[in-house]
Amino acid sequence: MTKPIIKIAIVGPESTGKSTMAAYLAKHYHTVWVPEYAREYCEKLSEPPTWQDEINMFKGQLALENEFLPQANKLLICDTTFITVKIWSDHIFGQSPPEVVEELGRHHYDYYLLLNIDMPWEDDPLRDFPALREHFMDVWHAELQTIKAEYTVISGLDDERYQNAIGAIDHFLNSLH
Repeated sequence: MTKPIIKIAIVGPESTGKSTMAAYLAKHYHTVWVPEYAREYCEKLSEPPTWQDEINMFKGQLALENEFLPQANKLLICDTTFITVKIWSDHIFGQSPPEVVEELGRHHYDYYLLLNIDMPWEDDPLRDFPALREHFMDVWHAELQTIKAEYTVISGLDDERYQNAIGAIDHFLNSLH
């Protein structure tokens, strides 16, 4: 009998190094990582995302996870989750698509790394809110607490940040035995 894959979600506000962290951790743990579907999707948009775009990004993120899951080696590292769709929808439209809210209770990640805003902002055409990083950090805490997620805040710069993430994951994995 094969053991189930443990899903580790890398989440946090804009410009906290989620994609870089996901790639680093996948290499460290000899597994694959699921990229952020919304990034590729939004690169193709000529207008700000609509309500339907948010739903499409939600479905796309889930599909990507399902695509990468069979390739995972014990761990599946997820560069963000569809909770991001909820957070952006709440911020932009004042509410979330019902299918996203419904899926929150069903779609489980074993452990979350919430990347702190202690690293410098990097401009990017797809990043919109440099002045709202603290606000979105608070929102992430609230969302993770609402779903009773097990998570650790990861701080530090460069190698220290990576080592803190590895230490948190190793501690979590050891707690499973």
